[in-house]
Amino acid sequence: MKDTTAMVGFWRESLGSFVNNRWLVFVAAMWLQSCAGIGYLFGSISPVIKSSLSYNQRQVARLGVAKDLGDSVGFLAGSLCEVLPLWAALLVGAIQNLVGYGWVWLVVTGRVPTLPLWAMCILIFVGTNGETYFNTVALVSCVQNFPKSRGPVVGILKGFAGLGGAILTQIYAVIHSPDHASLIFMVAVGPAMVVIALMFLVRPVKGHKQVRPTDGICFTYIYSVCILLAAYLMGVMLVEDLVDLNHTVITVFTVILFILLLIPIVIPVSLSFWIDPRPPEEEALLPEPQKQEPGGLQRESSELIFSELEDEKPKEVDLLPASERQKRIAQLQARLFQAAADGAVRVKRRRGPHRGEDFTLMQALIKADFWLMFFSLLLGSGSGLTVIDNLGQMSQSLGYDNTHIFVSMISIWNFLGRIGGGYFSELIVRDYAYPRPVAMAVAQFIMAIGHIFFAMGWPGEMYIGTLLIGLGYGAHWAIVPAAASELFGLKKFGALYNFLTLANPAGSLVFSGLIASSIYDREAEKQAHQHHYQQQNWGSIFSGMFGVDEPLKCEGAVCFFLTSVIMSGFCIIAVVLSMILVYRTKIVYAHLYGKSSSTRLT
Repeated sequence: MKDTTAMVGFWRESLGSFVNNRWLVFVAAMWLQSCAGIGYLFGSISPVIKSSLSYNQRQVARLGVAKDLGDSVGFLAGSLCEVLPLWAALLVGAIQNLVGYGWVWLVVTGRVPTLPLWAMCILIFVGTNGETYFNTVALVSCVQNFPKSRGPVVGILKGFAGLGGAILTQIYAVIHSPDHASLIFMVAVGPAMVVIALMFLVRPVKGHKQVRPTDGICFTYIYSVCILLAAYLMGVMLVEDLVDLNHTVITVFTVILFILLLIPIVIPVSLSFWIDPRPPEEEALLPEPQKQEPGGLQRESSELIFSELEDEKPKEVDLLPASERQKRIAQLQARLFQAAADGAVRVKRRRGPHRGEDFTLMQALIKADFWLMFFSLLLGSGSGLTVIDNLGQMSQSLGYDNTHIFVSMISIWNFLGRIGGGYFSELIVRDYAYPRPVAMAVAQFIMAIGHIFFAMGWPGEMYIGTLLIGLGYGAHWAIVPAAASELFGLKKFGALYNFLTLANPAGSLVFSGLIASSIYDREAEKQAHQHHYQQQNWGSIFSGMFGVDEPLKCEGAVCFFLTSVIMSGFCIIAVVLSMILVYRTKIVYAHLYGKSSSTRLT
């Protein structure tokens, strides 16, 4: 009887530990993020919408703009995450996804009356906007659960969001429905079902600010699974593009994909049931006696002294070597503490938070560091998104017939860039206490080289260019959220993150919608006049007689030469902005991650 009672108690305790395990939250967030990439499927569902509703390409492009806006405008998601329970915010996102794309499916299949274009744009916006809730809840929960591993956490989660389109496409390949509109139905229903199943698991848990001895090996395991998953998806995509496979083989491929997605659950299961299951708040900590929790609160007296310290510190102290600077600051801080204790100094509170503390969005918007980060992201990610949006035309202009391979490849490189960006930026801040934005500068320099490859038209430019652009673009979305949480805190992280994501559509609108398209059309017109002047005249006659409107096509590296050079220049400017941010935040990161982090500076 005692053995039975002990066994029941053990399983009850282990189950409680499992449900409240932050690694379970992380794995659930990875699965959640796998459904947050529905925007990447727009290229697959837009032909169905176009043919069913008799749209022209310009109308489809307007739907694409609505999709991009829905994917990036997350103010409502960030605000609701601050006032609602996180499960409620996820439910709102699931409902938006279901209603938006579900109604599109009903219109396309003729089950409800056809709507005007503006109404279809609203539906696409609402449906895609649902994924901003998935993104925000996953990032907010896991960054709070793993505040000392922000780089890897953000990189892995954003990487899975990038793989969402490939995963859903593989699932659709198994369904093998002759009705192509069923893909829209799957986009509407599938993510909503997954989110509802996981919405009570993804949240901050007790003991989340502790650093565990098992963290290192767990992250290594997750990284291994991510690399294996990326390699597997790359192989499957190439095989399915090059070989005509039967349905059984595709089904086997998809089953293996699901197994790879489920493998990470081994971590919370083993930690809760096999490796000394204890409540999170009782688990042993790594020795970190002096380190300050980034974005955390300090005691009241320390906060006041640090405010006074900033005012009293001579400017030349910041220019001293690290060891001498820390020594001088420690001496000044000790004198201020003694003077305050003796009543000789009345310590005052600075208005507003210091960098590294919790900012509201309005407080962050008046900080130069926030705008440096925003414009650096706009230039870097905007130039990368320009390549992604125009990859089909770029490959065709260079003589490649199968453009799907490059689309698949840049998706995988994007995923690996997010994983690698989080990992290497974490090494920089952990091992060297150097500002994380330096990793963003490296990513932007890599992208500048990739754009030069596209401009020059060198052998293998599409393969090398997609590799460099995909890695650099993906790295942005692992580095920027982590850096924002370090410099501006976790309390309003959802609102801060969703404001920064506006850099993506802004860059795409200017770089792709205005610069790249205008230059491409100009070069296409030049070629039409130079090489096909007579045929172009006949084409105009037939166009006038029969309404034929042949789209202009451009061939050769010249089509995107000037665009690529301009994009490379934008990346260099982004590198400069990132390095300015690095210079301005050196002391902040030295405090947050340095070996002697006894002072808080701004």
